[in-house]
Amino acid sequence: MTRIPRADPAPLPLTAAEDRRTLLRTAYGRFPSGVVAIAAMDGDRPICMVASSFVAVSMEPALVAFCVQWTSKTWSRLNRAPRLGISVLGDGQDGAARRLASRDESKFDGIGHCATAEGAVFIEGAAAWFDCSIANVLDAGDHGFVLLTLDSLSLSPSVEPLVFHASEFRRLGVRNLDRTALKSG
Repeated sequence: MTRIPRADPAPLPLTAAEDRRTLLRTAYGRFPSGVVAIAAMDGDRPICMVASSFVAVSMEPALVAFCVQWTSKTWSRLNRAPRLGISVLGDGQDGAARRLASRDESKFDGIGHCATAEGAVFIEGAAAWFDCSIANVLDAGDHGFVLLTLDSLSLSPSVEPLVFHASEFRRLGVRNLDRTALKSG
């Protein structure tokens, strides 16, 4: 008989958590993710929010998504934009990520960016850029799940992506730790 070891530590039911929100934030933070700047023109000024919830959804049709907190004032403005620019921030852009995530009206000062004729804004030096339009926004509790149609893209293969893990910005580490796992699948 095979003995299955007990999980360590023992699972904590959410109903027993002293501070459920902190526990969830810590648990969710155990999953590393990329960091994107979501930006568009609002009149003659660029506006931006930063998210670590970006995900590829579908190849056909080309769809991507991110999650946004309903209380975001920036989202209420971005939501009206005809096009959104998604910039996958590069590993040297942690300072830009912090600045673009701030509420500072001059957050774009000193950060290279460009805008398309349709109003999508892209951050220079990113690992990838996606020009998108909003396909749907779904209710997901205290957040919205924003589904985007990908209209065009551009890549910078020499730029590694910025990573967010355990509430800190990080860089990618060693590649292909276990090459045998790739061969056995």
